[in-house]
Amino acid sequence: MPTGLLMRSTGSRYIVRGEDGVLHTCIAKGKLRIKGYSTTNPLAVGDLVDFMPAAEVIGNEHVGAITKLHQRRNYLVRKSVNLSHHKHVIASNMDQCLVMVTLARPRTSHGFIDRVLVTAEAYKIPPIIIFNKVDDYDDDELGLLAEYEDVYRTIGYRTLITSALKHKGMEEVKALLRGKVSLLVGHSGVGKSTLVNAIDPSLDLHTLEISASTDKGQHTTTAAQMFELQLNAVASPESLSLESKSSITVHPSPSPTFIIDTPGVKGFGLVDMTQEEIVDQFPEFFALRGECRFGDCKHIQEPGCAVLEALDKGEIAASRYNSYIDMVEGVDETTSYRTD
Repeated sequence: MPTGLLMRSTGSRYIVRGEDGVLHTCIAKGKLRIKGYSTTNPLAVGDLVDFMPAAEVIGNEHVGAITKLHQRRNYLVRKSVNLSHHKHVIASNMDQCLVMVTLARPRTSHGFIDRVLVTAEAYKIPPIIIFNKVDDYDDDELGLLAEYEDVYRTIGYRTLITSALKHKGMEEVKALLRGKVSLLVGHSGVGKSTLVNAIDPSLDLHTLEISASTDKGQHTTTAAQMFELQLNAVASPESLSLESKSSITVHPSPSPTFIIDTPGVKGFGLVDMTQEEIVDQFPEFFALRGECRFGDCKHIQEPGCAVLEALDKGEIAASRYNSYIDMVEGVDETTSYRTD
């Protein structure tokens, strides 16, 4: 029985890419769950599945049948929209998570970024932060961009600066994507679909303008979906930057390149994480492990806390510490989560 890659879910139908690259419309047969998983969606984009092509005819359509779900290499989850104590698998089997951020029209908060980073760290998915729409920033917003960049680069996260609409920084993005499976996460309106179009214009994904009245994005992606990208040869990431004028070194990749575009979300709720698990996903906190006076220090108000001392010295960003406190206390940025 052939094995395929789940590219898209459309209600009760799934689009599966066979190993030959052919796409098949399929339905799920039986209970397709992995032991130990408790989620609202048993199948997610990125899953490897066994399927029978054209197993039956429904109406006038030949439909395949998914018969087995393979064990996941990794996956990314957030709170389910309607069931706050359940988790929704956004996607699985990824090589990296691209967190798309804009600092105006719409503005992405530190809290949102940090929740995505913590979740990606917890599920062992390397995150990269992409600051988009920088061509549209005024002087104050460019100053804010410098502050954001400094916070995350100091911790050790990779950041990129792009303008997808103006095709700036796209070669560097292509180099990062080539031969990998990448997930795009961000608010509505940050330019996720525009970025995908800039990388591979043949996809021609639908995009909309930012609402002038609300300064928020309008939803163009209604469910997570995977696309196979057709990329031109690009330079290695080390030799590229927005300002780079050096020659390009070609590094062809025999592996296909996939990107998962996700619906814009207003908030990103953590699921099933204890205080100890949360703190371990903050690299700058984890680096101080064992230096607090008390072994069970929660880094809130305990005397002799190395994290609080680093915060006072400016060695830990206040925005990061505030995000940590909100997560530990269960404070969400919002009480609702947009998925359309």
